[in-house]
Amino acid sequence: MISALQSEQKYQGKKRKSADVYPFLQTYIAKRQQQISEIEQMIDRYEKKRLAEERAYQSMSSIRRMLSGKKPDHHLAVEYIHYVKKPLERIAELRKEMDTAQSILVKSRSEDQVELTDEIIKELE
Repeated sequence: MISALQSEQKYQGKKRKSADVYPFLQTYIAKRQQQISEIEQMIDRYEKKRLAEERAYQSMSSIRRMLSGKKPDHHLAVEYIHYVKKPLERIAELRKEMDTAQSILVKSRSEDQVELTDEIIKELE
């Protein structure tokens, strides 16, 4: 009986009035969209920089290429992971959070109380 009451209290903490949550969810979704666009811009800047470096290297004479050297492939792979792969994973996480918030937003229009995820509650407080 006590455990049932404790679990009910925990459950009540995750439910909020939809009128209170609605404006927050809209700003939450907009904030996530902004973060996604910033990350995509960062990835684009890196790719343009890489292409420019590659074009500059290819346009050099063979003697200059020999003297200037080129980044080792494993360095390029580490750069790719740091500047492209991990940010793309972050974008996937942000989109997942956005989808969750969007589904809560759709539910909030029809219900009086809305159940929130732990991540959204942390942002709300």
